Amino acid sequence: MEILINIGIVIGTFLFMEFTAWFVHKYVMHGIFWFLHEDHHVIGEDKIFFEKNDWFFVIFAIPSIILFYVGTMNGFDYRFWLGTGIFIYGAAYFFVHDLFIHQRIKALTRSKNVYLMSIRKAHKMHHKHLTKEQGECFGMLLVPYKYWAEAKKSKN
Repeated sequence: MEILINIGIVIGTFLFMEFTAWFVHKYVMHGIFWFLHEDHHVIGEDKIFFEKNDWFFVIFAIPSIILFYVGTMNGFDYRFWLGTGIFIYGAAYFFVHDLFIHQRIKALTRSKNVYLMSIRKAHKMHHKHLTKEQGECFGMLLVPYKYWAEAKKSKN
């Protein structure tokens, strides 16, 4: 039974992280920490491989590392599993956002999967705005239906 609870904690944390990522992206990265996130919205030849925005990977890894550490002090308690959920979301974010969407390493360049195409389309709409104001599509995995519909049309 304990394993099911731990799996539930990991899955619940992973799902909650999508809301957390949306909130932080919209109100923190496009707010007070715009100075770190701004270079992520640069396009063209001025784009560099490592961005100031990459510091968010470090910032967001800290709670996971702390939860791993504290969660193993007396066995593997719920805090370890919370850290695991955060870590898995961070890994998903890296693969989906940096590898698939932004193609920092060329992979999955020709996917015709409607869900993946809708993620890419929604993120493209997010980057249409080059300033911190008037943004849209701040999440990563939950995509507004209109982008699903557009991806489905373009697939046919």
